[in-house]
Amino acid sequence: MLKEALAASAVVQSQCADSARVEALASVLAAKPCHVALTVARGSSDHAASYFASLAMSRIGLPVASLPMSIATLQAAPLRVAGELAVAFSQSGRSPDLVDTMTALRDAGALTVSAVNAPVSPLADACEWQLPLLAGPERSVAATKSYIAMLSISAQLVAYWQRDPVLIDALRALPDTLRDAAVIDWSLAVDTLREVERMIVIGRGLGLAVAQEAALKLKETSGIQAEAFSSAEVRHGPMELIDRGYPLLVFAPRGPEQAGLIRLAADMRSRGARVLLAAPEDVEDAQLRLATSRHPALDPIAVIQTFYIMAAELAAARGRDPDAPRHLNKITETH
Repeated sequence: MLKEALAASAVVQSQCADSARVEALASVLAAKPCHVALTVARGSSDHAASYFASLAMSRIGLPVASLPMSIATLQAAPLRVAGELAVAFSQSGRSPDLVDTMTALRDAGALTVSAVNAPVSPLADACEWQLPLLAGPERSVAATKSYIAMLSISAQLVAYWQRDPVLIDALRALPDTLRDAAVIDWSLAVDTLREVERMIVIGRGLGLAVAQEAALKLKETSGIQAEAFSSAEVRHGPMELIDRGYPLLVFAPRGPEQAGLIRLAADMRSRGARVLLAAPEDVEDAQLRLATSRHPALDPIAVIQTFYIMAAELAAARGRDPDAPRHLNKITETH
């Protein structure tokens, strides 16, 4: 897991050097705009889809929804998706329900796209467009470099779709940002979470996708019952869980959501919660530092890079093997 997480910067560099296919798809989407988009994914890939959805909605104004696959497979619903965009995210491209769903969407007239890591896969074959992640073989059960590759390819697609030179330039510099993010010291998080059994991870906006991914990794590599919430959602029912000593990890990268996340961290700290606030170095109350990229939209990618290094160290500190979590397989074939 640690080795593969550290390889993410090279993966993104390869993507940036081979963007012709992304640019071609972006040109098609710009020439014939769709009205909505659907994402199809599970696990870490679904969290990557959440980042794509947030980015496409905030920057392009395109409504994006995650499609429950049973709607297309078990229920065989007559989905009216002709001319709309459908994007599947997957590491292996081998799960039957992903393949069947994208086949059904393509048959219904959707423009189908696969963002898949396996060079040859049934999912790629089922889709009209293929966006290879170029992450190379990923042997650790816990996905790291393939997740970062999904975020990067999502940002590339939106950047070229918008024809945004600032975001495109920032993407070219992202490999350097990831290398910087990988060496940030989060040993305080390891010390704080070493004995934790349950916790909440908080994000919002583009940062919610990495909060969701972080919570999953804490479950599968450290056995912590971690749940992810938006900072707006946590003020409802989940607030009842947070009492003195309750651990919270709050991601507060740059963006319009940052001020509210910092306020929430302060509020929870005043209640006696054990708060780890992760924010850029200009945020005085942050216990954990976040790297910043050349564009705030890419900051969450740097956030998860730093987190992955810490997660591998935390699992080892808890006496677990992050490369082989109990009861889990690298490829999960759902139906």
